[in-house]
Amino acid sequence: MTSILTNNGAMVALQTLKSVNNNLEETQNQISTGKEVGMAKDNSAVWAISKSMESDIQAFESVSDALDFGEATVAVASSGMEQIVETLKEMRELTVAGVSQNVDHAKIEADLAKKREQIDSIISSANFNGANLLDTGVTSQLDVLGGLSATADVISITGINSTNAISGTMGTTLDSTNAATVLSEIEAALTFAIDAAAQLGADSNRLSDQNDFVSKLTDSLKSGVSTMTDTNMEEASARLKALQTQQQLAVQSLSIANQAPSTLQQLFR
Repeated sequence: MTSILTNNGAMVALQTLKSVNNNLEETQNQISTGKEVGMAKDNSAVWAISKSMESDIQAFESVSDALDFGEATVAVASSGMEQIVETLKEMRELTVAGVSQNVDHAKIEADLAKKREQIDSIISSANFNGANLLDTGVTSQLDVLGGLSATADVISITGINSTNAISGTMGTTLDSTNAATVLSEIEAALTFAIDAAAQLGADSNRLSDQNDFVSKLTDSLKSGVSTMTDTNMEEASARLKALQTQQQLAVQSLSIANQAPSTLQQLFR
C-alpha cells in the first residue's frame, strides 16, 4: 500500500543514511586524531586500561630520571676514586724510591704531602648536587628508586669513608728510617681505594642495567597502549572509502523514496 501520509521507504532510507553518516563521522575522527579509543565512550574498558598503563608509563619515566640522577652521582664518586687510585700509585712509587738511603727524603716527603692534599681535595670535591659518596660525613647511603615500589625497588648505594680509610691511614712523615712504614700505609690505602673503586663500578653497572630495563619496559607499555587505542590507518582508510560509497547510495535511495508519493499523481490524471 502506498500512503501520502507515511512514506515507509523514505523512513528506512533516512535511518540508513543517519547510520552511515554516524559511522563516517566516527571514522573521520579516528583518522584525524589517530586514536581509535580516545574517550571513555569509544570503549570504556579499553580506555580505562590504557589510562592505567599511561599512568605507569609516566611513573616509569620518573623512575628513569631518578636512575639517571643516581648514575651521575655514582659516576662522580667513581671518577674521584679512580683518580685517588692513580695518585696512590704515584705515592707508592715515590715511597719505594725513599727506601734507599742516598736520596733526598725531604723532597720525597714534600711530594707525598702534596699528593695527600690532592687526595683530600678529590674527596671533598666528589660532590654531585649535595651528595658525596666518598665522604660518609656527607652521604652515608644513597637510595635510588629503581621501580614503582617505594620499598621493594629501592637500590641503596653505600657511601665510602675515604677520609678515615685513606687519608687517615697515611699520617707518617717520610724520613730515612721509616720508609717501610710509610710504604705499608700507602699500600693499605691503595688496596682499600681499589676495592672501593670496584664497588662503585659495580653500583654504577647495577643502576645502568636497571635503567635499561625500565627504558625497555616503558617502551613495551607505550607499544601496548598504542596497540589498544591507536587507529589502524590502513583499515580506517578502507572503511572511509566504503562509508563514502554507502553514503552516496543512501542519499540516492532517500531521493528515490521521496519521489514515490509523486507517482500517485498519475492515478488522478
